[in-house]
Parts: sequence; C-alpha cells; structure tokens
Amino acid sequence: MTATARTRSVPVVQVISPERLCERLSELGSAATAPPAQTAQPAEIGAAFRPASEPRVVASGNLATPHQLLEALDGALERYRLFMLAAHELPPLRAGVIYETPFVGPAMREAGAQLDYLPMRLSLVPRLFATMRAPDAVLLHTSTPRAGRVSLGIEVNVLLAAVEQVRSRGGLVVAQLNPRMPYTHGDGELDEELIDIAIEVDRELPCAPAGGNHHEHAVAIAEQVAALVEDGATLQLGIGQVPDATLHALRSRQGLRVWSEMISDGVMELERRGALESESGREIVCSFMFGSRELYEWVDGNPRVRMVRTETSNDPARIAAQRQMTSINTALQVDLHDQAGASHINGRLYSGFGGQPDFVGGALHSPGGHAVIALRSWHDPSGTSTIVPRLRDPATSYQHSAVVTEHGCAHVFGRSERAQARLLIERAAHPDAREWLREANETMPGPSGDGSGSSNGEATQRQTPGVGGELDGVGTLVKG
Repeated sequence: MTATARTRSVPVVQVISPERLCERLSELGSAATAPPAQTAQPAEIGAAFRPASEPRVVASGNLATPHQLLEALDGALERYRLFMLAAHELPPLRAGVIYETPFVGPAMREAGAQLDYLPMRLSLVPRLFATMRAPDAVLLHTSTPRAGRVSLGIEVNVLLAAVEQVRSRGGLVVAQLNPRMPYTHGDGELDEELIDIAIEVDRELPCAPAGGNHHEHAVAIAEQVAALVEDGATLQLGIGQVPDATLHALRSRQGLRVWSEMISDGVMELERRGALESESGREIVCSFMFGSRELYEWVDGNPRVRMVRTETSNDPARIAAQRQMTSINTALQVDLHDQAGASHINGRLYSGFGGQPDFVGGALHSPGGHAVIALRSWHDPSGTSTIVPRLRDPATSYQHSAVVTEHGCAHVFGRSERAQARLLIERAAHPDAREWLREANETMPGPSGDGSGSSNGEATQRQTPGVGGELDGVGTLVKG
C-alpha cells in the first residue's frame, strides 16, 4: 500500500505536515551537538563533537523502517549519518550519507565505502550511544496513541537507549504514527511527552516471506535440534526454515518458555498448541519480531508478549538466569575448532555478530542450557561443504554445546580438540566432504593434527564454500 500522510490534532504529540517535518529535520545540521551528559573518558567526549553538518540519526530497523521519515530526512539534509539495525529498505544510496550499523541488512550491503560497520555484539550497542556515537535525532515507527502512550510495536531493540540519549542532549525525537503498527506492551511503550514531533501515515507493515512447506533438509535438522529440547526449556531462535521447522517440531512439548531476541509465527503456533508455560504470569519476552500479518494482529495488545530493550533481552547474565536456556542459531560455516561464521562470505561483509555471541555465552552458563548451531552441511549452488577445516573470515561465536546438520548432531562441548574435530567430521559434515576434512585435519598444526602442514594450504582453499544468503533456502541469517 502506498503510504499517505495527514495532519490532525493529537493530545501532547505535535503532529505536523510532511513539509514542516522537512524544515525541522533540516535544523539538525544548523547547530553543534552537545557532549554526553554522563561521565565518559576524554576520548569519548571528544568523539561526541562532530561537525554540525553531519548529524547522527538513529532509525527503527528490520521490518519497522519509518519510510516516510527517512525520505523526509534525505530530502532535508545534504550530509548525515544514519544508524539502523538490519535495514531492509532505504532511500537510494547517495553521496553525503554514511551508513552505520553493527548488523548489515539488505539495504546497506552495497554501500561500499559509505558503510561504517561496527563489529560488536548487540548487547553493547547502547554503550555506543552513551559514549562514542551519541545520536542527534531518533526516527521511530510507532503505533497511534493509546491512553497517552505510543508503542514501538514490532521493533524495540536499541531504540530506547537512543531516545534516552537524544532527550538528554536536547536532540529531536520524531515518530511516524501508523495505525497498522501493533501496540505491544513492555519497554517500547513511550509517553507521548517523549515525542517532539510526529507525522501520521497509514501503511501496511512488511511481512516475513511466507514459510510454506519446510525443505526436507530443514525438517531433518529440526528433528535433531528438537531432540535437545526438554519440557520446561527456555527458547531463543532466529529466522528461517530451520528455526521455523524446529518450533513446529516442538509442538508436543510442555511448559516451554521464550526469552529471545526475536520471535516469529512459530512462537504464536506454540502458544496456540499449549506448549508454552502460562502459569504465574509467565510472559513471552523478545526485542523485535519478524513474521506475518497474523502475527502482528496476535501481538496487538496481547499481555502475554513483552517487548524489552536490548540491554535486557541480550544481557548474558539475564540469559544465563533462564531455566534450561536453549539458544538455537545458524551460521554460514563452522570449522573444526567449533568456530561459527555468520557475518562474512568470502571476505565480504554480509550481516554482523547480532545477538548470537550474547545468547551462546548466556545459554552455556544456564543450568541445563544448550548453545546449538544448526545449518545445512552442503551448499548446493557452490557444491561445497559448510563444515570447513578453518574459517577464513571472522568468527561470530565459538564453544557451542552441539553443531547440528541434516546428517546428525555433533556434541562438542567439553570434548578435546581432537575429539571435537572428529565429531564434526563424522557426525555433522556431508559424507562427500568427510575424507577431505580428515586429510585437512591431519595437516593442521596443533593437537587435532600432526602439525606437518598448514591449515591455509591447498586442501583448505579448494573447498572453501562461496556460500550465499539463505543457505539454499534452509536457514536465513538473523541478530539473534
């Protein structure tokens, strides 16, 4: 649906026309930015002073992109810095705009030298706003007001931290009020007084691609993963066919809890099947969602769903405090040292750390918890193994409980380096890659091999996969 904007009188929130919005946004480049209010190191204070001509603007990301506000911003300022998580849609890339993110979405992957990638776990991003990368304005996509409040709906994440910093610095908080945005409860409920100006739109929210029937490999992987999940466990899953198939495979469980960076339609299905614990006011906790219109309707005003800020959802200590915390994530590659790579493809940046390291570490410290990496063993388009001798790109996480593919489950936690490598080869790798992996493992220095060769030799390079986006339609990468 084409977005439309209109003006009407709303108590407290100052609703303005798109034309007036452009005027207000253009003022961002006309005054110097104040330093952060809280105590910081001298270098951090200095970094907060930037030329007035290049303000930093934080905007809602993922599927909550405030399109109309971004278009107004792009027309109002010649130069600015745009900070977004997993941006799916943006105004056309152009000179004068620097794109900042710790997790690259589809809309930023072609930004080239204009992309300022921040390699860090998501739980630490709010610290950036308080120190080295203080924002001057925040553009939010919210619900329409209810009882003096608006809701951030399907995307909370780091936005609360950005709003707090902007308010403390005298910056500008702008909202795009949309009746299609569900009103979700929790940290994303903002008093109208926190919004400086707003416009109104009536625009359908983007939805995740329809799941349809799960690929046979996704089903096989999901069955292996589901076998690790006991009644009463707490779940964290990402996006894609493997997580969706895993949730489907857990429908017969009882007393499950959800503490996750994100949720999708599969969690809604578990709730309807009675698989989730509902006693003692137990809530479904997450920080953003990625799903269908039916999911958005289900969460609208639903007291069972609590949206929390990243500092809460991704805090490793809070994650570790959850009962039998089971973290299920995917990767592009896993090597024989149990290092998972999910951010780069053949040296090219694809996404980022996201919440994977937060949840892997937290789950491993949870009594009875598991940190699982689930991926398909073979990448069909390139004809290569996703289990490799050694990662050539940066690792996203390491030291997991288990690595699961359609061929089996390698229980690697607590194993020696030699045993870990053998398990990954014999239990997780594709049969066509096993002999190559055995040979490569023997030439790697260290306890797992005999030290007679280098892991960067010909055997490794000839089989390093040129993997791509969605692992051949089985698992899609995401922040958590």
